[in-house]
Amino acid sequence: MDRELDVAFLIADLAGYTALTEAHGGVEAARIIERFVALADRALRSGVDVLERVGDALVLTATEPLELVRTAIAIGAAVAREPMFPGVRIGMHMGPVVLKGGHYYGSALNLTARIAAHARPGQILGSGTIAALCTGSDAVRCRALGPVHFKNVPGAVDVFEVQADERSTRTDPDVDPVCQMHVGSTEPAARIPYEGRTYVFCSVECASAFAAAPDAYLPERAR
Repeated sequence: MDRELDVAFLIADLAGYTALTEAHGGVEAARIIERFVALADRALRSGVDVLERVGDALVLTATEPLELVRTAIAIGAAVAREPMFPGVRIGMHMGPVVLKGGHYYGSALNLTARIAAHARPGQILGSGTIAALCTGSDAVRCRALGPVHFKNVPGAVDVFEVQADERSTRTDPDVDPVCQMHVGSTEPAARIPYEGRTYVFCSVECASAFAAAPDAYLPERAR
């Protein structure tokens, strides 16, 4: 018999993974994924499970949303401490789904994916449902970002940025514009000044690609 139940979902994916693969090759991309999975596994809190991995994205579930939120914060902090590593985007939502044959069906999972895709690298976003469930927690704060209209989602969705009150993060990270890798600002492989700003690169290959067509790697210009 099919069962409908409320489940909290988390989707975490690596920003710029496709560009990273093109810039550094499949072997390095596979290493990054393996390390990401290991970091996520160690960050899991009680009652939180990995539902599946799809490409560079992990889908997690929990029946207790606060434990899922704590897992999200732990994953974000672990990735932020990794040198030469892409940023992670995390989205969360909780809603009713049907469990059938070991698979979940319903709009809650789709909305979680939309919220995750809306996040910036290093950002954790949650729906209003998640934010409401975090109310009263001394360890978590949620900052309202306003309503967002997502493709194939009826109506506007209230989105919140989720943060720990005290967390370990990079200080002003520099990001390679080609592969989206976080690069330590003290020892990049290369630096290129362009129109009043200096860009840093994780490798000579990425620097060469940028030098050949800089506007192609700057979102505000590639329109």
